[in-house]
Amino acid sequence: MAHGQPTLDQPRPLPGGYGNRLFLYVIRRMATAGVNDAHAANAMLGAFGRSYRRPLVLMRAMMLELARTSSRKILIAPCCCSRMTTDEALMMQAVGTALRSPRAAYDDVAALLGNDHALGALTCLQAVAQAHNDLGRPLDLYAAG
Repeated sequence: MAHGQPTLDQPRPLPGGYGNRLFLYVIRRMATAGVNDAHAANAMLGAFGRSYRRPLVLMRAMMLELARTSSRKILIAPCCCSRMTTDEALMMQAVGTALRSPRAAYDDVAALLGNDHALGALTCLQAVAQAHNDLGRPLDLYAAG
């Protein structure tokens, strides 16, 4: 592998909490199969019931905004991986702090994107976090089981 090429390092364990694992599964599915992936939509339907549309649409918008504004490759592992990439962990940390500490989340999103044009992406992460909180599946990287 050439020097400077990104590698699929997985230094972080999977997060605890159903909401966190759902979020990670959906971003992995959307990153590999597209934002209209049926498995991602079905996972959201299973988790949120008839209220699944709001978090699903917001997750789609978030993924599209991250792709649009990133100036670097964001490394996402396949769904079968039992650990998180550094980028996934950074995204989980940002979405977990997006509502209670927006400045810290902004810094995480800017690092994830590789540039300082992170306000739109932060807003998307805040909307996703709020939807998950409202529907009983909070996103917090340090949540217990």
